[in-house]
Amino acid sequence: MIDPDRTGEAPYEAPPLPRLTLTVVVCSYTMGRWSDLVAAVRSLQQQRRPAEEVLLVVDHCPELAVRAAGVLAGVRVVANRERPGLSGARNTGVALAQGEVVAFLDDDATADPDWTEQLMAAYRDPRVLGVGGLVRPRWEIGRPSWFPPEFDWVVGCSYRGMPEQGGPVRNFIGANMSFRRAELVAAGGFRPDLGRVGNRPLGCEETELCIRLAAGRPEAELRYEPAAGVSHRVPEGRTNWAYFRSRCYAEGLSKAVVARHTGRGPALACERRYLRSVIPRGMARSIGPRGGGPRELFALTLGVTATLTGYATGRLREDGTLGRLVDSLRRAGGPGGTP
Repeated sequence: MIDPDRTGEAPYEAPPLPRLTLTVVVCSYTMGRWSDLVAAVRSLQQQRRPAEEVLLVVDHCPELAVRAAGVLAGVRVVANRERPGLSGARNTGVALAQGEVVAFLDDDATADPDWTEQLMAAYRDPRVLGVGGLVRPRWEIGRPSWFPPEFDWVVGCSYRGMPEQGGPVRNFIGANMSFRRAELVAAGGFRPDLGRVGNRPLGCEETELCIRLAAGRPEAELRYEPAAGVSHRVPEGRTNWAYFRSRCYAEGLSKAVVARHTGRGPALACERRYLRSVIPRGMARSIGPRGGGPRELFALTLGVTATLTGYATGRLREDGTLGRLVDSLRRAGGPGGTP
């Protein structure tokens, strides 16, 4: 080993890695979120590390496309080239993005000023295929007293039970995630049979994609970085019991589809830990001095029950059992049958 103090030579320093370019994709489908969309774009324009490109993909709403193109300066506005829905819109964004990294921000979310900076820092490690961050709920009328933080995923936000420190995870939350574009293209993008279409609260396309990416590159890493934060608006319509129940049920349905594509092991590994550890702790907390009491305990129970019911229904649909059962009931109610 050479002692630089003796030779007078400076120690060797590896040259800095080249700066990766970034495209942020925002997908929107309705004029009803115009003010949210403007706020989302403004938060991107105020980043300490500006993205090289901001791409707005309009999902089959010509009026929105025309208005956005005329008002949102510095934003490239394009139409969804695939079937309607969030997956098709995201795939359109990936196909048209010019950046080496593609990040996704929901049209009703705003990014912290250092969001892109924190996301991109993790890509210094070549093993990292994707980086996701913290999603904080921004309640329009305040958090309902009964709404358990273990179920903040219902409103598309980070929930109690997620890692509090950075590290590898199975999948990201869609409102705040990024990937190396080449990896997304090689994997085929998001599945069009998963993902939200309009107001239909289905999802899990991010989960399926992340599992698929990890399966193809087992030595690589999908990294969660809580310092990369965004705030996600939660409107009043998502703070009632009916939405809570239907969203949990839809999550179960979606997980059944994911399990068919990826296998039950990868699709349900995190969910099993959630049910065995996070939910029991949440129930104990709800009846404690700082908990929400019986209504919060009921919400925890309802959420688990609705999700499991949705999953069971989805599994029956996937393997054809439900269809055969309906057919048999129809036949039983026909001529000579028992109604």
